[in-house]
Amino acid sequence: MTTALLLIDLMPRLIALPLAPHTGDEVLARCRELADSFRAQGQPVVQVRVDRPGVAEQPPGSGFAPGLVEEGDVVLVKRSIGAFATTDLDDRLRKLGVGTIVLGGLVTTMGVESTARAAGDLGYEVEFVADAMSGPVAEEHDFAVARTFPRFGRVTATRDYL
Repeated sequence: MTTALLLIDLMPRLIALPLAPHTGDEVLARCRELADSFRAQGQPVVQVRVDRPGVAEQPPGSGFAPGLVEEGDVVLVKRSIGAFATTDLDDRLRKLGVGTIVLGGLVTTMGVESTARAAGDLGYEVEFVADAMSGPVAEEHDFAVARTFPRFGRVTATRDYL
């Protein structure tokens, strides 16, 4: 089975938020490193961002961070908190033979956690890159990484994939 990197909501408007324990720029830099490593190994990189439903125009900074998406990446736009509910992510991953997803992005207790819970329900093995995600409050992130995520999968660090 293949392992895919799944990056959630790396959008300028979220990267610019006051995040903890890692800044948005730190998360973005680590996610770039991870994506480069996965691509170099021929493993899939999946980039997912959110569009707010029911609005005529998305807020400024709602696209992907500049230079993040590269040719060959799977690119999806969701209209829900998690990446599975409103996309064909599951079908795409299965066609690629993916059995394990490695998660990073923003924010820890929203898009990342929601995606992880659905992934577990769908039978994927899940790995969480703790230093390649962050949240609005360090305590929320730390609790998720220490208490919640180990119940759904393996907690890792960027260096584990480089």
